[in-house]
Amino acid sequence: MKSVQDIRVIQLIDSLEPGGAERMAVTIANTFGNELSFSGLVVTRLEGSLKESINSKVDYLFLEKEKALDFSALLRLRKFVIKNKVLVVHAHGSSYFFAVLLKMTIPSIKIFWHDHFGNRVENSKANFFIKISSYFFSGVFTVNQELQSWALKHLKTINIHFIPNYIEEKATEKAVTFLKGEEGKRIVLLANLRTPKNHLLAVSAFSQSKMASLGWTLHFIGKDNSDQYSNHLKKKIETENLMHAVFIYGACTDVQHILNQSNVGLLTSTYEGFPVTLLEYGRANVLVVCSNVGYCSQIIRNDETGFCFESEDENALVHVLKQITNKPFENKRLASNLNIFVNQNYSAKQVMNKMLVAYQKTL
Repeated sequence: MKSVQDIRVIQLIDSLEPGGAERMAVTIANTFGNELSFSGLVVTRLEGSLKESINSKVDYLFLEKEKALDFSALLRLRKFVIKNKVLVVHAHGSSYFFAVLLKMTIPSIKIFWHDHFGNRVENSKANFFIKISSYFFSGVFTVNQELQSWALKHLKTINIHFIPNYIEEKATEKAVTFLKGEEGKRIVLLANLRTPKNHLLAVSAFSQSKMASLGWTLHFIGKDNSDQYSNHLKKKIETENLMHAVFIYGACTDVQHILNQSNVGLLTSTYEGFPVTLLEYGRANVLVVCSNVGYCSQIIRNDETGFCFESEDENALVHVLKQITNKPFENKRLASNLNIFVNQNYSAKQVMNKMLVAYQKTL
């Protein structure tokens, strides 16, 4: 069995656009950069704003892959892996396919696939290719127990572990985003503008709650693709006459600075795996209101660490929003409880040790 110091690993991800899997790939690479003899981060297809967050101790490579079977990109990856004596390829999300192609050229490498996708059970087409590819996996990490159960039932490896997400202990960032609205009355939703994040529900419930008339504002932070979903959302804001109270900022990298200006962290998704956003909310000491999807209810417990409502239940969300407008001391108590809970249970060291033990068993 290899010692921890002898482990040499790369994180493989398709993009560095802000997203849960992408943020975790960078976070894990950064954590290992401070602990291992070699930690690398390889991006296959698309760079993005998360590139700014990569630790200087992490070796970085962008493959510029243009198609699924891009052999020139594969050769660049192979050269990087051989040069740096990489033992483990930790593939996030859909990058598992490129990791399997690499293993066909370097059979000795170990592939660990990290599943972040909260709607895995419903995604039967993509699951077929994952099942076939799993013959090449040395291990699987999942972000919640439901995904772990699915993997144990369907994948061709028994080395399957639930690994909770975490956030870096000391992330540095430049403060560039300044929220509009009245201090003490800001609600933030950190999520890219796309269907499962359900921003429309947030706008509708915010409108029904009449919070805007009390000076509250709603702030959407996340990539805006200016597509049909985005246009529908903007039309909804206009139709509800909330242009003065609901704001869209696009993708931002200064998340901690944004949350320091906020009072409530909102998540209205129709499905999730393990949203890193909840940990960021908890670290920032804001009150959390979220839908009961994926791993969320393990972190947000009603009247203990925040408020959880059933997904797509607008009436329940309206009720919670009305409730928090006049209970500042209760809001602070719940936010403080969550802050303590996150710091005690989702530290980088705890999660890192679980991954390293899993690696070691295969080396």
